[in-house]
Formats: sequence, C-alpha cells, structure tokens
Amino acid sequence: MISQYLGFDSDYIIIGLSAVVLILLILIIVNIAQMRKLKKAYKVFMSGKNGKNLEDTLIKRLDQVDTLLEANNENEKTIKSLFEDMQLTYQKMGLIKYDAFNEMGGKLSFSLAMLDVRNNGFIINAMHTREGCYTYIKEIVDGNSSSRRSDEISKWKLVIPLSCYRMRSRKLSTELWEKQKTTNEDNV
Repeated sequence: MISQYLGFDSDYIIIGLSAVVLILLILIIVNIAQMRKLKKAYKVFMSGKNGKNLEDTLIKRLDQVDTLLEANNENEKTIKSLFEDMQLTYQKMGLIKYDAFNEMGGKLSFSLAMLDVRNNGFIINAMHTREGCYTYIKEIVDGNSSSRRSDEISKWKLVIPLSCYRMRSRKLSTELWEKQKTTNEDNV
C-alpha cells in the first residue's frame, strides 16, 4: 500500500534508512572513542587532590607571564636609553687622504671628520711635510665651523653624506675631494 501511494517500492526506503542508521552508529562509536581519550587526558591533568595540581600549574604559568612582561618592559627601557645615548655618538665619518704639497707623494696627509646625528663633531687635519707632521682640529657645530675657512667645511658637506652608509663611497668621496681641491686651486 505504501509503495502504491509513493509510486516506488518500499524496499528502497528501508535500505536507505538502514544505511543512515549504520553511518550514525559508526559516528557514535568514533565519538565514544574520542571521549575516552579526552577522559584519560582529563584524569591525568586533574590527578591530585581536588584539582590542586591544575591550580598550581596555572599560578606558576601566570607568574612566568608576569616575569616575562616585567623583563620586556625593562628591555624596552634599556633599548630606549641606548637609542638616546646613540644620538650623542659619532655616526657620520669620512676620511680623505691627500698630498698636502705637490712635491710630496704617497698621500701621507689626511683629514678625518666625525659627526653625530645633528652634524656636531670635529675635523682632524694632519698635514705631512718633510720637516714633520702637523695636526689641527676644527670644531663643527650644526654642520658649520667657527673658523673662517669655509671651503674645507663645504667639501666635507659633500663627502660625509656620501661616506656615511656606503663602503664604496670612500673611493667616490676621494674623487669628489680631488675635484673640490682642483676647483679651489683654480680659484686661488
């Protein structure tokens, strides 16, 4: 009678429902196995008196987190202090070797500039002659010298930015120095 009402045989319905029941039984068995594993892990975790081990573990971990946060704050303060101290160190440097006099060879004379972030620092100039070596120093404040020889300072304004961050700039700054020196000699 049901098969007449539905228009197909009821055996197919029974087979389909049996397959669904079989799949549900398999899922129930899988869930039971997973629950057993979870209960074993829970018993191991909660072993002890009234969950005292769990509480001790949580307190220990929270204390470790607090210690790590304090250490992190201390490290941030140290890094900030180091960064502030670095602002006072010499970060821009340039070295130029040259012949102070035409009859001298070997480029034994040199000028060394050392500046901080705010372009404060000094230039040491060592001139080698046949009689000896003479060393002079100039103070640089805000990229300018207090002495009257501004041509030397202007060449350093060209050299130092080029030599701050690139190793290959030593050759380039020497070439710029030679060009500047030639230009200055032509103007005199």
